[in-house]
Amino acid sequence: MKFCIVTAVVAKGNGQGRVNYEVTWEALRRGHHVTLLASSIAPDLHHHPHIRWIPINVDQLASALLKEMFFAYQSARWIKKHRAEFDLIKVNGAVTSVRSDANAVHFVHSAWLKSKVHPARNNQTIRGFYNWLYSTLNAYWEKRAFCKTKVIIAVSEQVKQEIIELGIPEEFIQVILNGADIDEFCPGYADRQLLGLPNNVPLALFAGDIRTSRKNLDTVLYALVQVPNLQLVVAAGVENSPYPELAKKLKIDQRVHFIGYRNDLDKLMQAVDLFVFPSRYEACTLVLLEAMASGLPIVTARTAGGCEIVTTECGVIMPDPDDVSHLTQVLIELESNLEMLDKMGKASRKVAEQYSWQKQAGAYIDCFERKVAIKQLI
Repeated sequence: MKFCIVTAVVAKGNGQGRVNYEVTWEALRRGHHVTLLASSIAPDLHHHPHIRWIPINVDQLASALLKEMFFAYQSARWIKKHRAEFDLIKVNGAVTSVRSDANAVHFVHSAWLKSKVHPARNNQTIRGFYNWLYSTLNAYWEKRAFCKTKVIIAVSEQVKQEIIELGIPEEFIQVILNGADIDEFCPGYADRQLLGLPNNVPLALFAGDIRTSRKNLDTVLYALVQVPNLQLVVAAGVENSPYPELAKKLKIDQRVHFIGYRNDLDKLMQAVDLFVFPSRYEACTLVLLEAMASGLPIVTARTAGGCEIVTTECGVIMPDPDDVSHLTQVLIELESNLEMLDKMGKASRKVAEQYSWQKQAGAYIDCFERKVAIKQLI
C-alpha cells in the first residue's frame, strides 16, 4: 500500500513528530511505501527505499501561525496534484486544508481556548492577543478538518470527548494513546551524583515547560512547603520562568533543583523516587508514559490527557489539579512509604508495557489497512 503522511515533523524529539516517526517505521516494517510531506524528518528515514520525502520549508517565516498557514497551503497544493497516487492520506489536525482519510488529533485548540490557563486569558499584551488569535484560527480550521476526514484518531479519551463536543459523531472517532519506548525508559539504577542530584533523600521529578502555568509547577511548589523531607527535581528550561523566584519566595529553593532542559530523561527517571505532574491541561503527554515505563509511581491530575491508564495501583489522579492540600497529603504519604513506592513503580511498569511504541504504531497501521480494504471493496 502507499500511504501519505502530512505533518510538520517526523522525528523522535517531538511529541507529535515521535508518533509519526513510529507510525512510519511500522508501515515500512509491513512493506508499505510512505510519502512524507514534512518540514523535517529523522536522518534514518532519508535514504530508505520505501520513503519519499516532500520537504516544505517554513524556516523563512517568523511566527508559528505563519509557518502553519504556509505549510497548509503548500501541502494542499501538492496533495491535489498527487492524491490518486495514494491508498490513504493521514494528517494531523488542521495541518492541511484538503480532505484526508485519517486525521490523528493530538491537541484540540477549541478546548484549549476555553481553559482557564490559556495564556491569552490574563494577558492583555500583543503577545496575549497573538495567543488568542492563534488558538481561535486553529480551532476554526481544525473543526473543518475533522469534518473532512473518514476516521479521527484521538490520542486520549479526553481528546475524544473534546472532539465530540464539537459535534463530531462518536462512531467516527477511535482512541489510540501515545506510546513509550519501553527499552529506553525502563527501571534501573542511575548514579545521582553523576547526574548532579542529591543523595540519600526522597526525590520527586517534574518535567515540562515551566514558562507558563499550564503544567502546574506552582501547585507542586506550594505543596512541597508542607513536605519538608521531600526534594524536587525540575527538568525544564528556566528562561522566562517565574518558578525559580517562587521557590525562593517560599523558602524551598534549597530543596528544588532546577536542572534545565535535559536529554538524559531516561537516566533521571531511574534516579528519582516518583513522578509528579498535575498538569492543568494536556492532550496526552509522552513524559507521563515514559515515567510509567521507568517504573515510577505517578501523581497526576484528571486534566492530564492519558491519565486514564494510571490505576490506583500505580499512582494517584487528583480530581482538582489546583488542590494544594490534596497534593500535600499524597506527597507526605508517598515519600515516607518505600514499600508503597516500590509496589506502585512495579505496577506502573506493567501498565506501560501494554503501550510500547510498536504496539501503538501497529494500531495506527491496522486502522489504515482496514480503511484501505473497505475502500477497495466499494
